[in-house]
Amino acid sequence: MKTFAIKLIPTAERHVKKGHPWVFDRGIKKISGQPTAGDLCVIFDQKKNSFLGLGLYDPDSVIRIKMIQIHSKANINQDWFYAKFKEAKSKRKGLLSNETNSYRLIYGENDGLPSLITDVYDKVAVIKLYSRIWQPFLDEIIQAVEKYSNCETIVLRLSRKVEQVMPEHKDGEVLCGILDNEEVLFLEAGLRFHANVIHGHKTGFFLDHRQNRMKVGAISKGKTVLDVFSYAGGFSVHALAGGAEEVTSLDISKQALEVARKNVQLNSGRIKGTHHVYGVDAFEGLTHLINTSRKYDLVIIDPPSFAKSEKEIPQALNSYTRLAKLAGQLVAEGGLLLLASCSSRVSADVFFELNEKALGSLKRKFRLIEKTFHDIDHPVGFQEGSYLKTGYYQFK
Repeated sequence: MKTFAIKLIPTAERHVKKGHPWVFDRGIKKISGQPTAGDLCVIFDQKKNSFLGLGLYDPDSVIRIKMIQIHSKANINQDWFYAKFKEAKSKRKGLLSNETNSYRLIYGENDGLPSLITDVYDKVAVIKLYSRIWQPFLDEIIQAVEKYSNCETIVLRLSRKVEQVMPEHKDGEVLCGILDNEEVLFLEAGLRFHANVIHGHKTGFFLDHRQNRMKVGAISKGKTVLDVFSYAGGFSVHALAGGAEEVTSLDISKQALEVARKNVQLNSGRIKGTHHVYGVDAFEGLTHLINTSRKYDLVIIDPPSFAKSEKEIPQALNSYTRLAKLAGQLVAEGGLLLLASCSSRVSADVFFELNEKALGSLKRKFRLIEKTFHDIDHPVGFQEGSYLKTGYYQFK
């Protein structure tokens, strides 16, 4: 690991001064050498020729420098990592008091550690890297995870892109401790779930909707519920445990539905209602349910990100519109529709306006009763770090 002096073009420098954690390749004016992945980049204020910030060099991304320190100098050593993890842990105070032992300890740039995620499932921590900039610091990260998560086992997950450029590590590698079973049991508000920390999506489970799942559980008593894009059945389990009479988990993945079945079974002692699974494409399944005149007291639409790049935004907006129109036809009189988006490139304002128009076209009376965003273990530190938004729509 080496250190290089960097000067930026004026617009990029202004962004850094305001605290933005990204420097794009086009924003770099001058580099004192040829840095490699994970090398330290010291950015200087051009007018004052003084220290402005510190970042890590990423040759694999158009976001060429990922900022880790702004305005104040620091030695990037074990104590620095301890301080970052300690601060992150303090933000999550109170989260684990509600019979919950699963949470996001590190949320990338929003916790000052860009492209680094750390999720905790009881005694197993999962580190996920979205850039190889952290490879030179992996030992320090492991020690910080051990100290502030109290976990006994640490698993490494790599994004597909990183897996290609970090041949010395593999996705699903156990970095320390023993993993007896890749399906780790954890608690969320007293309910039991599996997270497949080796082969599951992301780190094994989607923790970001915790509060929404708990809300669903609180309003599901005596209701019929349709959980679309159900994945591992998070919403379904909470609805059933909350007293729902009938819940249908709809997902195109048979593997995901099998996990949903397992998670329902894990909580069978608290469930009296009926659980169905429906393996089908969401748009096709919703259309079929409409054609068979089905109605539900509560419909949940929680799709994956539809806009992973700028060019996908128009299609994403079209997909959200179609989902809202289809789902709105399945809500019973007096029922509730939950519409969620995890596409960071689709802003909350655009998403909620789109829903209003789509549902308005159905000529049914409805009102938006609540908007929810990120839980406390997914803090938002910059505009692009905000992605999750959910609307609750009541139909008359």
